[in-house]
Amino acid sequence: MDEFALKSSTGFIIIVIFGLAWIAFGYYLGRKNTSHEDFALAGRNVGFAFASATAMATWVTSNTTLVAPELTFQFGLWGMVGYSFAALGLMLFAPLSARIKKLLPHGYTSGDFIRLRFGFTAWLIFMLISTVYALGWLVSLGMAGGILLQALSGLDYHIGMTSILLICVLYTLFGGLRAVIATDFIQALIIITGVVAVAILILNNVGMDTIHTNLSEQHPRLLDMLFPAAVMFLFNNLFFGLGEIFHSNVWWSRALAFKQKVAARAFFTGGLLWLPIPIVTGFIALAAPQLGIFPSSPDMVGPTVAAAVLGSVGAVIVFIVVFSALASSLDSLLAATSDLVTRDLYQKHMNPQASDQRLFRVNRLVIAGLGLLTWLLCLPQITTLAALLNFTGAFVASTIWPIVVGLYHPKLDGRYAAAAMALGTICGLISYFVIGFYVAALLSCLVSGLITLTGVLRSQQKFDWQQLDEKGAQS
Repeated sequence: MDEFALKSSTGFIIIVIFGLAWIAFGYYLGRKNTSHEDFALAGRNVGFAFASATAMATWVTSNTTLVAPELTFQFGLWGMVGYSFAALGLMLFAPLSARIKKLLPHGYTSGDFIRLRFGFTAWLIFMLISTVYALGWLVSLGMAGGILLQALSGLDYHIGMTSILLICVLYTLFGGLRAVIATDFIQALIIITGVVAVAILILNNVGMDTIHTNLSEQHPRLLDMLFPAAVMFLFNNLFFGLGEIFHSNVWWSRALAFKQKVAARAFFTGGLLWLPIPIVTGFIALAAPQLGIFPSSPDMVGPTVAAAVLGSVGAVIVFIVVFSALASSLDSLLAATSDLVTRDLYQKHMNPQASDQRLFRVNRLVIAGLGLLTWLLCLPQITTLAALLNFTGAFVASTIWPIVVGLYHPKLDGRYAAAAMALGTICGLISYFVIGFYVAALLSCLVSGLITLTGVLRSQQKFDWQQLDEKGAQS
C-alpha cells in the first residue's frame, strides 16, 4: 500500500460519504418535481448563479482533470493551452442559446430542432451521432472514476467505476435536472477551490524554474511551440469542443431550462470560469519527467504526479476535485441523453399519446438503463480516455455548421444538412485511422462546412421559423 498516496479504505470512505450526500440531496430536490417538464427541464426557470455554475462544472469533466494532463504529457505546452481553447465552445454557444430559447420556447431537446428544421433523414443521422458521442462520453467518465481510485488508492478499477456510476444514476434518477444543476453548483465551488489549492501546493513543492530547467534539458519537445502534431491538435481540439457543445442535448437542455435573459450570460460566464482549469491541471503533468514518473497508462499521469508531490493530503484534495468533476458531467449526460431517448424516440415515434406521468416513468427507466449499459461497456477498459473521446470528435464536428446555419439561415434544407453530417463524419473517421486523432474533428468540420455552404447557395426553400414552435402551432 505504500506506493499509493491513500489507503484503499480512505478512498472508499470518501466515495461513500459523498455518494450518500448527493443521493440524499437528489432525493430531497426530486420531491419538487410534479411533472415531466419539471424533471427534464427544472421548470424552465433556472437563474444566473446556478446556470453559470452548472455550465462550468459540467464542462469540467474527466477530459479536463485527467485527459488535459495526459495530452500535456504527450504534446507539451500546446497540450494544455490547446485544451483550454475548448472554453470557446461555451462562450460561442452563448448567443446560440439565446436564439434556441427564442425559436423553441416549448422545445425539449436538440433532436426537436433537427427534426423540425431538417426532417427525418437528417434527424436519424443526428441521433446516430448523438448516440455515439453520448456513449463515448459516458464510458470515458465511468472509466475515469475507476482510474482515479486505482491511481490514488490502489482500489480496484471496477470498484471505482461502479461506485461513481451507481451514485450518479441514483441521484439523477431521484431529482432529474433540478438535482443535477443544484449538485453542479456545489461541485463547481469544490472544483475551483481544489484546483487552485493543488496548483499552489505544487508550485511551492517543486517550483516553476526547476520544472522548466528539467524540461529544457531532458524533454525540449514539450516546450516546442512549433511541434507540428501539437499545433494540429490545437485546431482540432477547438472544432471538437465546438462540435461537442453545439450538438449535445446536455447544453440544449440547459439553454431551454435557463430563464430567457440568463442563458447567454450564463454560458459566457461558465466559459470564462472554465478557461484556466485545463491550464492548471495540464501543468501538473509537466512535473512528471523531473519526478521520474512515467505511468503505464498516460491518463494516470495527473493524479499520480499530484499524489507523489503532495502526499496524502494533496491526494485527498485531488480525489475530491476529480470525483466532483466526474459527477458533475456524468449526471448531466445521463439526464440529457435520457431526455433525448424519451422525447425523440419514445414520445415522437413510439407512443405520441403518452401521458405526462408515463413520460416521467419512461425517463427514469432510461436513466437506469443508460447507467447499466455504461457499466457493461466500462468493464473491459479497452482504451485510454483521450483515444476514446477523440474518436467521437469525427462525429460531433460534422454537426457544427448545419446547426449554426440552420439556426440563423432559412435557406439550408434537410438534404444538405444530412449530407454534411454524414459525409463529414465519414471523412473525419477516415482521417482518424489514416492520419491520427489530432485531425479527425478538423477534417470532419471542413467537409461538413463545404457541403453546408453548397446547400445555402443551392437550396430553394425558405424555412418558416414558426414551425419550430411545435406546441404553439398546435394551440
